[in-house]
Amino acid sequence: MCLAGVLWGTIGPAIPVVHDMSGLSPVTIGGYRAFVAVVVLVIAAALMRRLRDCARLGRRQWRRVTAVGVSTAIFQLFFFLAVLWAGVSVTTVVCLGFAPVLLLITGSVRRRRRPSAGQFLTVTVAVAGLLLVSVAGSPDGDAPHPVLGVFAALVSGTAYALSAEAAAPLSLRLDTLTMTTTTTCVAAMVLVPAGLIVPATSGEGVWTTDLGSWALIGYLGAVTMALAYALLFTGLRTTASGAAVVATLLEPVTAVVIAVVFLSERLTVAGVVGVVLIMAAIGSLGSRSTEPAPQ
Repeated sequence: MCLAGVLWGTIGPAIPVVHDMSGLSPVTIGGYRAFVAVVVLVIAAALMRRLRDCARLGRRQWRRVTAVGVSTAIFQLFFFLAVLWAGVSVTTVVCLGFAPVLLLITGSVRRRRRPSAGQFLTVTVAVAGLLLVSVAGSPDGDAPHPVLGVFAALVSGTAYALSAEAAAPLSLRLDTLTMTTTTTCVAAMVLVPAGLIVPATSGEGVWTTDLGSWALIGYLGAVTMALAYALLFTGLRTTASGAAVVATLLEPVTAVVIAVVFLSERLTVAGVVGVVLIMAAIGSLGSRSTEPAPQ
């Protein structure tokens, strides 16, 4: 799960690069990313003789598979829109901060008992660190639609939490490749049409001849979607969904490190403190076993 967060942390720096080189909108990039992920996963499933298992899963567990796939698509689509409308920092804080809090609340309601002090402290420390890291990053320009952006980020965070919660029971019974392939195919059914329709309505292009852009899109699909979600689903086998979401907060940490090392951005003292807090929260997950594994 932590590695998934690291891989997702490369998405933020990569998307603006692809956008600048190709002129493609983030929504279109997301659609192509999903298409690449499906191609990679279907080829892998065919080589491992899992295509029949994927079809069987789609028939027998179609409600839960659809819930995971559609939630994943909504999470990604609204995250990209929130970045456009409110900026990277606000989107990261609202989306990734809201998801573990929501899972903590829903988990407590479902079990009909208050969260433990350790759970509450872990989520609080993680969200505080996330806030510091995001605020410490490079300031974004004036947000064109801040209110809509915050709303989109809340929708994205909710969808992210729901996708992890819905995926947890499947991850206990299924092999990772079958589950990742099936749910990603569902997500692509939403993201690919959106990547073509949304730009068409706004007059933006849907194609580029820049080979560097396609190479980065290939990386985004194969590594940050196909591989990263396989790692997330594998982690859900032994870790509760709330803890998994906290672990993936390595995403903003990775994005900040990339910005500092490769983009010559400076990290403030508050940013350093935020990184330390997130790492401490993630480290506490391995030493605390009071939260039951997903059922």
